[in-house]
Amino acid sequence: MSPFVIQFSPQALDHLRYFPKRDQQIILNAIEVHLSDQADKQTRKRKKLEENPLAPWELRLGDFRVFYDIDSEKPLVIIVAIGKKNHNILRIAGKEVLL
Repeated sequence: MSPFVIQFSPQALDHLRYFPKRDQQIILNAIEVHLSDQADKQTRKRKKLEENPLAPWELRLGDFRVFYDIDSEKPLVIIVAIGKKNHNILRIAGKEVLL
């Protein structure tokens, strides 16, 4: 299986900029490690989500959440949203989001 190319949507880049630099680095490193290969396989960190308005897949990194879609033809991972979960509350760019 060839590695996935990772692409960020413009809004995902905005979400990333919302975090302090250190958190941005943690998120970017984890995306590279967990999504460049086998992004379409479920693991403890990668999960296929039920139907929702954000994305079909979620990468869990501690409190951080990376929501993404996959184009298997290319193969391409499209990061569509990045947020932080605190207990049961997900915030993306400071706004509470319901899944």
